[in-house]
Amino acid sequence: MKKILFPTDFSEAATNAFVHALEFAKIVNAELILLHTFEIPVYDSQFFPENYAAIYSSVELAKFEMFKNEIPKLRAIAEERKLGHIVIKHRLMDGDLLYNLKNAVKEDNVDFVIMGTSGASDWTKFFLGSNTSSVISGVEVPVLCVPVDAKFKKIKIIGFTTRYREKDKKELRKVLEIAKKTNAKVKSLYVRTSNSDVADTTVKEWEKEFAKENVDFLVLPCDEVKETILDFVLYKEVDILSMITHKRSFFESLFDSSFTKKLTKQVPVPVLIMHED
Repeated sequence: MKKILFPTDFSEAATNAFVHALEFAKIVNAELILLHTFEIPVYDSQFFPENYAAIYSSVELAKFEMFKNEIPKLRAIAEERKLGHIVIKHRLMDGDLLYNLKNAVKEDNVDFVIMGTSGASDWTKFFLGSNTSSVISGVEVPVLCVPVDAKFKKIKIIGFTTRYREKDKKELRKVLEIAKKTNAKVKSLYVRTSNSDVADTTVKEWEKEFAKENVDFLVLPCDEVKETILDFVLYKEVDILSMITHKRSFFESLFDSSFTKKLTKQVPVPVLIMHED
């Protein structure tokens, strides 16, 4: 992993996520690319034929000045955490956040995106809203979503939810690579509902294939998938929860407002979204 894209609006949630981004950059030996986007107000130039360019320039200049003033604050945070050596680059772009984020991922060959979320409503919007939900389906690199109440701590346990599909193995290996860099243990969770079709032999095959890796496989029988995941995060002391997007409908139902409210308040941990191929 070489490059981490960090979209920021310089809010409390973004600043909290910046600490996670810094520490993660240290873990994987990556550079950070800070992305700040802004939208220029749309004016009818027919009514402002002479001042249109001046209005545009003044808004752009104001955003640039704000951006320029905020950067030293973030660098100060890096210095305080003795992470001043992390390479930090900057992108200031006008236009839609999602559009610019996608372009930045492609143009800079980004390996990872880390974003802050400010609460249950923002979190729900992130997954389900017309704008930011597309980050999940539209950006093809892993996305780490950091709730504002999730303070950074040493990563000791990474949770990984699976449905024991063959394609899930590739994502599990990615998570295991991250875990190795932090000496963390991976705990894999499968919630077996009354409609589940995963055979015990499949679970045994996974256990055998990953026998040399630092991973435990847990199979918990319950029809309450969301509550089981929350209990898993809480009682297994999970520091990061990694999930694969799977079917859009299932993923959306998982991140409804009640679930995200509990996830952000009761067990506020960063969620790492992996994309199935």
